[in-house]
Amino acid sequence: MAKTTMVGSESTDSGQGVCGAILTLLSLAVAACTFPFSLFFCIKVVQEYERAVIFRLGRLLHGGAKGPGIFFILPCIEHYTKVDLRTLTFDVPPQEVLTKDSVTVSVDAVVYYRVHNATVSVANVENAHHSTRLLAQTTLRNMLGTHNLHEILSDRESISNSMQTYLDGVTDVWGIKVERVEIKDVRLPVQLQRAMAAEAEAAREARAKVIAAEGEQKSARALKEAAEVIAQSPAALQLRYLQTLNTISAEKNSTIIFPLPIDFLSHFIRKG
Repeated sequence: MAKTTMVGSESTDSGQGVCGAILTLLSLAVAACTFPFSLFFCIKVVQEYERAVIFRLGRLLHGGAKGPGIFFILPCIEHYTKVDLRTLTFDVPPQEVLTKDSVTVSVDAVVYYRVHNATVSVANVENAHHSTRLLAQTTLRNMLGTHNLHEILSDRESISNSMQTYLDGVTDVWGIKVERVEIKDVRLPVQLQRAMAAEAEAAREARAKVIAAEGEQKSARALKEAAEVIAQSPAALQLRYLQTLNTISAEKNSTIIFPLPIDFLSHFIRKG
């Protein structure tokens, strides 16, 4: 940026020479002779968000960009270019990217940028906006190609920040400030989507089986502890029978199943 400013100052301070001075005087004379009609051609207005870069006989006018407000140009020897300083939004078209792990994905993004130096954006590049957009597309493909698929899906924010830093450094010599880069969407091939869905379903089923097995283990442990408590007090088993009968009768069932203790049956078996 320092080198660009120094070159611009040398071109403006070198002067236009004798021929340039003569043409300037003639232009002033024409404006004076046609006054006040020349005001319609010599007085220009730019908005608060605009700047005017003026060229006199092909050279940048000393003092940099003009505006906002009213400024004066000389007829025939001066022309100006309006530059919009507002933040612009560019939708990067979907780009086919081959990731580091050889997976083809389609990625699109949004780039927010603005012109921070009107003079440099006009003098240093033919079309600053078009150049910035082409660079954004190329950077998106190149940078995503160095990441694996899971990194693109999970680390979008860090990738966007890296792209913004790189683009801002490159476009600074064009007078462009890249404010933000956001990755909008990552579209996967249909076959890959099915494979990932099958993998996720298998992982969920495996976790469900593990959880069910852990539940059975805890249930068996609890039943074992309950059996040990009941074994210490034989009356507890009879109370459990009565509680079960009470629960069944509360539902107004016509059939009642009365369980017999195994010890009671074994007593009769031994007598037989």
